[in-house]
Amino acid sequence: MTETTTAKPALSMAVVVADGKLLMVRRREREGDLLWALPGGQIEAGETAEEAAVRETVEETGLVVAAKQLLGKRVHPKTGRLMSYTACEPLQGEARVADADELDAVAWVAHSEVKEYVPYGLYEPVQAYLDDVLPR
Repeated sequence: MTETTTAKPALSMAVVVADGKLLMVRRREREGDLLWALPGGQIEAGETAEEAAVRETVEETGLVVAAKQLLGKRVHPKTGRLMSYTACEPLQGEARVADADELDAVAWVAHSEVKEYVPYGLYEPVQAYLDDVLPR
């Protein structure tokens, strides 16, 4: 098999901040030991990472967001998947479990609580962005 058919699809994650908190989602299916994560999912053909972050946030949480900036890309150290991270701002709606097959909870997390949700830490450019925009 070629790398193209065996590689896992790239994922795009949304870094959504509102009212001094970060939006996190709890997935029904764990990916390794990951449970709480940023909203996001697979980048579809012809779609940019930013477009995928916006689409996945709406699909998963019902919250309409706009992409502000791509924060970075990496191969995730625990899952081995190519990941993109996009800072987004809410435009319309309230975050909720919109896709009950995929999620079982959403939470708005303060800067001081992030380590409780992601004990292994966030990708450094994401953490640096949150350090800049979230009150401590």
